Amino acid sequence: MASKSIAKTDTSITEHLHELVLNSPDVEDFLTELAHVSARNLSEPGDAMLCAITLLRQRKTATIASSSQEAKSIGRLEHSFTESPSLAAITGQETVYAPDLGEDDRWPEYSKAVMAQGVRSVAAMPFRLEGETKAALLLYSCRPHRFEDRVLKFAEDFVSQTSLALRLAVRFAHYSETAANLRATLESRTVIDMAVGIIMAQNRCSQQDAFDILKTASSTRNTKLHDVAAAVVNALGQGPARTHYDG
Repeated sequence: MASKSIAKTDTSITEHLHELVLNSPDVEDFLTELAHVSARNLSEPGDAMLCAITLLRQRKTATIASSSQEAKSIGRLEHSFTESPSLAAITGQETVYAPDLGEDDRWPEYSKAVMAQGVRSVAAMPFRLEGETKAALLLYSCRPHRFEDRVLKFAEDFVSQTSLALRLAVRFAHYSETAANLRATLESRTVIDMAVGIIMAQNRCSQQDAFDILKTASSTRNTKLHDVAAAVVNALGQGPARTHYDG
């Protein structure tokens, strides 16, 4: 039973997820493994459930992870409609449960699409995250009334238990993306500075005049400043080339 499975593995799940946070190359990889862990620990023998996780971050498209291709296909429907269990759970920060979609009128278009995939009952539970980042665990079953009180309580406990690991994964992803953006900015800045130096030497002009020449060339050619700068640097590497822009 699900209760015995979770009771036996509280510590091992936590240790596994914390290790996974440290070893996952990105948050998507972590979410996929978390979806698999959820399916393994919340399903019962002979009655597997489909699990998906939806993650919403500022200025990023929704991330959908799943325990299987079937779960992923169904999970994608959560953001194909303006109303769905996951969006309701994320917005209200509370569990949303549909015992039988065939008798539930809260999301008519969504319910029709999901039932066409063979799903009859859905449960959505929000993770407790930080700031504007939101996420929810989605459970699907072909059986009506699959997630009754006992199973739903175990699922909510599981989400509470794994929320810390997901918070850490999202935080690490933010730091990693910030560092990558900084590296890209520094690399771009280096190329631009090199190009400015080349133009200064070849045109015997000031740093500001050289930078203005780069900007004018970028605007005239409708090309990014970094790309124009890279062309100047590459031209020098290919042999003597006089770089002079008349605008």
